[in-house]
Amino acid sequence: MLDFAHWLAQTRISLAIQTRLWVIPTVQSVHIVAIGIVMSSVFMMDLRVFGWAATDQTMRQMTRRFAPWLWGALCVLFVTGALMVVGEPVRELLSLSFWLKMSLIVVGAATAAGFQMTLGRNDGDWEHSSANRRTTKCLAMVTFLVWCGIVILGRLIAYDHVWGRWSLAPIT
Repeated sequence: MLDFAHWLAQTRISLAIQTRLWVIPTVQSVHIVAIGIVMSSVFMMDLRVFGWAATDQTMRQMTRRFAPWLWGALCVLFVTGALMVVGEPVRELLSLSFWLKMSLIVVGAATAAGFQMTLGRNDGDWEHSSANRRTTKCLAMVTFLVWCGIVILGRLIAYDHVWGRWSLAPIT
């Protein structure tokens, strides 16, 4: 991985990103705004699951309202994240925090997709069954915690030394 990261850091696009002072801060700013959109979308849907907001709407209505924002922001995060990896490959690819974050993103996206598919098949069922409500509330809480973990791990990429020997990054 170290050899690949060093090779990537010397590519034309990586050097272009690295040498223009405005690129990384701009990409990071867009990335942070997209994180806010993802977190807000997940939070609003979770508030509806718990019955603390938008109780006049069905879960399907809430999902139709916030899912496009969620998936659109995830696409923006994918592009900006890829640009950050290309721009700073050694820092990103050798970070344990980065790889843990990527793992949680897979879990978070799969959970969101599964929730939407299940809701599409059984829109009203979950509201009438206490077992389904409990399961959905637990899933909503876990999903929100997963996204919080993603945000925390994303921030820890810059401080990957906190993992000690577990970090892949060379000690400088």
